[in-house]
Amino acid sequence: MTFQELGVCEPLLRAITELGFETPMPVQEAVIPHQLESRQDLIALAQTGTGKTAAYGLPLLQRLATQPPATSAETDSQGSEPPTRAVILAPTRELCLQIADDLEGFSKYLPGLRILPVYGGADIVPQLRALRQGIHIIVATPGRLIDLMHRGAARLSAVDTIVLDEADEMLSMGFSESIDAILEGIPEEHTTLLFSATMSREIERIAQNYLHDAREVVVGSRNEGAEHVNHIYYMVRATDKYPALKRVVDYYPKIYAIIFCRTRLETQEIADKLIQDGYNADALHGDLSQQQRDLTMQRFRQHRIQLLVATDVAARGLDVDDLTHVINYGMPDDTESYTHRSGRTGRAGKRGTSISIVHSRERGRIRDVEHTLHKDFERGTLPSPKEICSKQLWKVIDDIEREEVDEAQIEEFLPEVRRKLEWLDKDDLLRRVVSREFSRFLRYYANAPEIEEVVPGEKRKDQKNGDRKGGRRTAGDNAPEEGYTRIFITLGKVDGFYAKEIIGLVNNRCQGPKIEMGRIDLRPTFSFFEVPEEEAQRVLSGLKGLFVKGRRIGVDIAEATQGSADGQPAKAGKTRKNRAQRRFEQAQANGKKGAQGKKHKRDANNDFAPAKKKNKKDDWQQFFKTK
Repeated sequence: MTFQELGVCEPLLRAITELGFETPMPVQEAVIPHQLESRQDLIALAQTGTGKTAAYGLPLLQRLATQPPATSAETDSQGSEPPTRAVILAPTRELCLQIADDLEGFSKYLPGLRILPVYGGADIVPQLRALRQGIHIIVATPGRLIDLMHRGAARLSAVDTIVLDEADEMLSMGFSESIDAILEGIPEEHTTLLFSATMSREIERIAQNYLHDAREVVVGSRNEGAEHVNHIYYMVRATDKYPALKRVVDYYPKIYAIIFCRTRLETQEIADKLIQDGYNADALHGDLSQQQRDLTMQRFRQHRIQLLVATDVAARGLDVDDLTHVINYGMPDDTESYTHRSGRTGRAGKRGTSISIVHSRERGRIRDVEHTLHKDFERGTLPSPKEICSKQLWKVIDDIEREEVDEAQIEEFLPEVRRKLEWLDKDDLLRRVVSREFSRFLRYYANAPEIEEVVPGEKRKDQKNGDRKGGRRTAGDNAPEEGYTRIFITLGKVDGFYAKEIIGLVNNRCQGPKIEMGRIDLRPTFSFFEVPEEEAQRVLSGLKGLFVKGRRIGVDIAEATQGSADGQPAKAGKTRKNRAQRRFEQAQANGKKGAQGKKHKRDANNDFAPAKKKNKKDDWQQFFKTK
């Protein structure tokens, strides 16, 4: 099958041939003929990087170039300016620019077609000026288009086609109401094309409300990750995640990857560590200005950055075809986020690898993704220092072999170089060259820390009877990860206090280097978080005397409640759950199986059930060490 056989016109064929398009991709074969022959609504489920822009862009451009607007009245309402015939909505500025650039390239030999990207975070005045001159296709983020509609600059009375590109991403970013408003603001007689990587409930709602008799095209399977992606995970202790990341990166000398982190703070910290350790890396997150983000993404696309450490939101719309790896520095909270992350590699028929570095508590998320995507994850074994050094050595040798030498430029210097190095034989010279290029890895891995891979269900080497097994917390066990201290604070969800606020509070209040956070447990009125043992006192000092909204906030070290060696609860670990269980058992022994017995049973099933005490402070002292 060729693009000509699909019905693409000659001017478009010339342009896409110059761009290197040879044979249509599956989504293009399915969508282009349909859209050239019919104005039927369409739902296309396909991963990013499968050629969606050309799938809807080529028939759209061909129709605009060959068919006039539906009525002359609509054209007249725009004055002498050409009316806006199509709107393409995308989740991010970066994707808007990319779509507009692609359409400009496709329409090279279609004179007179005007395409304009409009997005937030940029000066609105040039966009207003361009719209007043008349635009055929507006490529927009939902928020900025709503703004332009309210200003009367984006006049959509002649729109006959609207495209929702990466609709699931837009909905996950909170654009649902904006999309509703835009769809209600265009003529009733129009064609809607909806492209999404997954079919979520919200996507189904949009389809039911705004699409009519829509044809569905599925490339691959619903909710399926990229077809050419290998899924691998390494399970390590939380304190070993960064050393494990270094080993993964070092084992692939030609890696070109995005490393996904959960928070802006973690993203910047990991990027800073990589840069300090000599890697060609940079960070991409929401705390950067738009200018900084644009520069970072430009450098990454040009391969001047090898490792881009990013949050999910910041990386949305970043479309790079030749990524070798996606690395998850911990699993995302939902399957759709994992699908979008992994779908950024393995594009255009190339193979890619999605690597997840997880600890034992994230094993359940791996299973959830396997079940949803119908893909098996391979459990990886971290490469040894010797394997890594061997890989890096061969890279140095390959680089030397492939180095292009300008003999004329260096010829005049060679006699002096020979005289300077004549005392070295060939083997000595090779050793010195390799050592110079290879020394960073040799120094690091000569004394590299041992990384113990966690196997669920097995005890760690340093565990004793009664300790946690396989890194999993048993019922009533609030012991921190090894090497960490668990901190209690009287702020919780009802205070609007979540993981981001905890991380920000700790690092804003504590002087000195940023603190690496471990596990965070959020409760309605209080929370727990883990910090490295050596940082615990610095955190307590930094948060001492903390007031929030006029209320003094309590902060202290949480005491573990894991079992003792004989299987009985440790004395220091007696919790209200233990007492409630005893009350329930006593009530049953006394034949009290009525309301009172049921209440004791409810308390027994609640880690922090209320107890009848005169002073609540006495309750907390049963769980937490006093200063």
